[in-house]
Amino acid sequence: MRAIAALFSILMPGMGQVYNRQFVKGFIFLIIEHYDNTLGHINEAIHLDFNGFHQDAINVTKFGYMLFYPGFYVYCVWDAWFFAKLGADKIKTAVPFLIGGFLGCFAAIYSSHIPIPTLTTGLVMIIPMIFSMIVFRKQ
Repeated sequence: MRAIAALFSILMPGMGQVYNRQFVKGFIFLIIEHYDNTLGHINEAIHLDFNGFHQDAINVTKFGYMLFYPGFYVYCVWDAWFFAKLGADKIKTAVPFLIGGFLGCFAAIYSSHIPIPTLTTGLVMIIPMIFSMIVFRKQ
C-alpha cells in the first residue's frame, strides 16, 4: 500500500523502500540518512529547538549537512510512495514533493531569522507531500 510506504519513509528515510522490498536502496538511504543526521547534528538540534532553545539549536547545527537533508528526505518519501504502485505519472506527482523540499531548504536557510522553532517551520515540507499523496492516490 502506497500510504504505508510513504509513512514509513516520513518516519525514517529508507524504511519505505524496505517496505517496498527494495532492500539495497533502502539500506543505502538509511546509511545516508544516519550519516547526514549525525554529521549535521540534526537530532540534537531538533531536541533543543522543541525544548525552547532556538538559538542553541541554530548554533549546534552544521548547515552544510542540514541543507542536504530536506531534499533527501522528500526524495525518499516520494520514491517510496511512487514505487509502491506502478503507473503514476512521475512529473505530476513529483512537483508537490519538490515544493516541499524547497520549503524545507528555505526554512533551514532562514532559520536564524525566524522567531519560531526552525524545525517546526521545516515540517511545513510535509504538507505538500501529503497533499500530493491525496490528490494522486488513484494513479
